[in-house]
Amino acid sequence: MISRDEAIQILKEEGCDDKVIEHCVTVADEAVRIARENAAAGMDVDIELVEIGALLHDLGRAQSHDIDHAVLGMELAKKHNLDERVISIIKKHVGAGLTCEEAHMFGLPDDDYMPRTLEEKIVAHADNIVKGTKVITLKKRIKIMKERGLDKESRQRVKELAYEVDFNYSDD
Repeated sequence: MISRDEAIQILKEEGCDDKVIEHCVTVADEAVRIARENAAAGMDVDIELVEIGALLHDLGRAQSHDIDHAVLGMELAKKHNLDERVISIIKKHVGAGLTCEEAHMFGLPDDDYMPRTLEEKIVAHADNIVKGTKVITLKKRIKIMKERGLDKESRQRVKELAYEVDFNYSDD
């Protein structure tokens, strides 16, 4: 596994701007907090994987700020010969995941973008509760999703993901 500094260096090398990097660092810090809570509760979680996956989750923003940044980031991660588990986190971090049908609707390659492992779920959730470099409430994230026209099913998945992985989370 690469180090935190190496992950940040990859973001810089690929051309991510400072705001994206600062966001990734904040998401990583929040994801590590959540991973540690899961570990303390007896869950089998790879905290190092969570940290590196979270640091690199928005790698694709070096090329796009649309939803395709997940697929572009996955390709950049492959170019850097990163661990397959990190690549999967990058691919599946958007919202609470995307079904094959949703991916098709957004013009992404037909595939399943649903987080399955605990590490994938933690990073997706941490990204949901970080806007820029600020940790926001789940209620605020759901409001943002609604304003962006995301359907009720997507919003419900984000809520369910929060309750599944973040022991300190509530609707407030």
